[in-house]
This record gives sequence, C-alpha cells and structure tokens, in this order.
Amino acid sequence: MPDSKPQSAATLNYAADTATARDAQRARASARAILPVDRREFVRFPHLYRVLHACMIVSFLTLALTGLSLKFSYTSWAAKLSRLLGGFETAGYVHRFAAVVMFFTFTVHVIGLFKQKRRDKTTWKAILFGPNTLLPNKRDLHEFVATIKWFVGMGPRPQYGRWTYWEKFDYFAVFWGIVVIGSTGLTLWFPVFFTRFLPGPFINVATIIHSDEALLATGFIFTVHFFNTHLRPEKFPMDTTIFTGHMPLAELKRDKPREYAELVASGELEQHLEEPQPEIVVKTIRVFAWIALGTGFSVVIWILYAMLFAYR
Repeated sequence: MPDSKPQSAATLNYAADTATARDAQRARASARAILPVDRREFVRFPHLYRVLHACMIVSFLTLALTGLSLKFSYTSWAAKLSRLLGGFETAGYVHRFAAVVMFFTFTVHVIGLFKQKRRDKTTWKAILFGPNTLLPNKRDLHEFVATIKWFVGMGPRPQYGRWTYWEKFDYFAVFWGIVVIGSTGLTLWFPVFFTRFLPGPFINVATIIHSDEALLATGFIFTVHFFNTHLRPEKFPMDTTIFTGHMPLAELKRDKPREYAELVASGELEQHLEEPQPEIVVKTIRVFAWIALGTGFSVVIWILYAMLFAYR
C-alpha cells in the first residue's frame, strides 16, 4: 500500500506526457493540413510588353500573309487569299496598315525604355552594360559554346540568366527588321518622295531587299523562333509566358537558374511574385496563341511549296 501512491503518480505523469505528445503531433498535423499552398508565379513581363507583343504578333502575321500573297501572286494559294482580302489592291492597303501598327508598336517600346530608365533612376550605361543587359557579351558566347557541348553530351546545361543568347538575337532581329524592311517598305510606299534625293534605280534595289529580307524574317520567325519558344521539349506544346507575363517558380528555377539564385540572394524574389492569371484568361490566350502558331506553320508550308514547286 505505501508504494501505490507514487506508482499512481508516475502512471499519471506518463499518461499526461503521452497525451501532451499526442496533442503536439495532432497540432503539427493540423498545421500542415491547413497550411496554404503558395500558388504565386514569377512576373517576367509587365503588362505593357505583353500588349506590345500581342500587337506585334497580329501585325507581323498580317504583313506576312499579305506580303506573301503579293510576292507569290502567281500561285493558287495567293489568289485564294487575296480574294478573301478583297483583291490584291486591298491586300496592299491591309499590308500598309499592318506596317503602321508595327511602327507604332516599335515606337511605344522605345518610349517605354526611356520611361523605364527615368522610373528606375538609372543610367544608359547600367541598362546597356549591366548584368541584365540585352546586348550580347562574353557570357553569351560562353553559354553558346556550353549549350553546344550540352547538346552533344559533353557538359552540363548552362546556368542561364534573365536573357539567353537566342532571346537577345530575337530581340535585336526586330530592330534590324524595322530598319531594313521598314525603310525599304517606306521607299516603295512613297517612291516619289524618296526619288527626290535617291537615284531611281534604288526603287528596284529596295524592292529586292524588302521582298527577300521579309521572306527571310518570316521563315526565321515561324521556324527557329517558334522552336525556341514553343517546341522545345521543356516548353512543348506552347509557352504562354509572354502572353500571361507569368512563369511558374519551378519553371524559373529550371530555365533561369542563375536569375533565380540572384533574386533569392538579393531578397527581391518576393516582390516579383503574383497570383496566377484567371483560368478564363489563360484559355483565351491559348486560343489566340494556337491560331498564331497554326497560321505561322501554314505560312512555312506555303513558302516551301512556292519556292520548290512554283517559284518564278
């Protein structure tokens, strides 16, 4: 009997400890159960750039379709397309309107760069030669070589940053196109004005440059650019980042590991995260993107057919 009280007290203490441990486990399990999943995505492109890219897609597709209908006017496909547009003359008007939209889009982008410089209170030197520059540099050359080695199994995948070398090439291809294709197109649009200070034969030269350079740009966009953007294994069948502006964090870690590491190290990642776009918005964007992809691939087939079997 004397030992019964201490024994009961020990038993009670053990039961109490067990209950406390069990309660702690339940609390932890409950906390895990109600812990919200972070669905936020990395904002890669602001709203303005997404709108400008959409305008560029529409204008470029229109320029490609109307321009090719004039270049390959002797093919049945061109005749059918021109009839849908109201005839070759109407196709020319549509072509010029799309060119105006393209010029406007480019101008707004350049103005946006100046506004960004003023808003960020930075310098052109920092923009052009800083860590996130769009100008090609030595790192891009090293990453290009490393990518080739990775393709053939001779090295690891490069740690890409915010802009890869092929993204920079695509970006400056627009500047090249605006200068070369745009200037020659304006010369053909206003020949009387330009022949006031240019020799007459330059109109013929401008015709050849405008036609062939536009064909090259169209072929590049609808093959190389489409592959890099949409058809790579990790992106297939479509990359909607440029349309939604958002990139899942897992995708950022995989595609831009150096940029992700820099954002984490600087503590700036959190300020670039937002909730995903509504599902209806994503579905609408996908419909638009599929139409653009389908149109682009159809144009490639049309070019191949015209060049191989009907070229004059």
